[in-house]
Amino acid sequence: MNVEDRAPSGETRAEAAPAPAAPHNPNEGWGPLSGLPGNPIMWLLIASELLVFGAAFVGYAGARIMDPQTFVESQDHLNRLAGALNTMVLLTSGYFAARAVAAIEAGDSRMNRLWLLAAGSLGVVFLIVKFFEYAEKAEAGIGMETNTFFTLYYLITGFHALHVVFGLVILAIIAKWNSLENIETGTAFWHMVDLIWVIVFPVIYVMR
Repeated sequence: MNVEDRAPSGETRAEAAPAPAAPHNPNEGWGPLSGLPGNPIMWLLIASELLVFGAAFVGYAGARIMDPQTFVESQDHLNRLAGALNTMVLLTSGYFAARAVAAIEAGDSRMNRLWLLAAGSLGVVFLIVKFFEYAEKAEAGIGMETNTFFTLYYLITGFHALHVVFGLVILAIIAKWNSLENIETGTAFWHMVDLIWVIVFPVIYVMR
């Protein structure tokens, strides 16, 4: 005889609820990149850009070894105060970008956009400072053709400035379409821009 499984109260015992399904990871299949925030394609782009800048730094180091006196003398014409100011500007901008990620994770779309606006505004400040720094060099008759140091100086800092412009475009795009993945993807690029400048400043402006 089949005996129905009943609770002590006489009611039929409820079946155990199924375990909730694990959240789907849209980045599955990307190997080690799957666990990184944002779109893995952006991380491939970041890796490639870091390789390009790395090659530029190697070239700079090699040229400096070949002609150290020219490099030391040329560094005296750089505006270290402007370089230090821009370092603080980008580091602060990176902090604001991190706050934008925290805001969207908390579901606060308005604060997310405000933090992105603050980050982007400091990016514009960086470009303005860089413009006046270039203008100062031009007024002194210093250009890419002056010597090897300034050729590399303009190539490296100019290429970085282009990345700042591109980063500002990305920040504007993700502010409009501010899903978590978009915010993480865009701010990852912005942090790369910060990181590169943190290397550029001591290598080109400070180290002797």
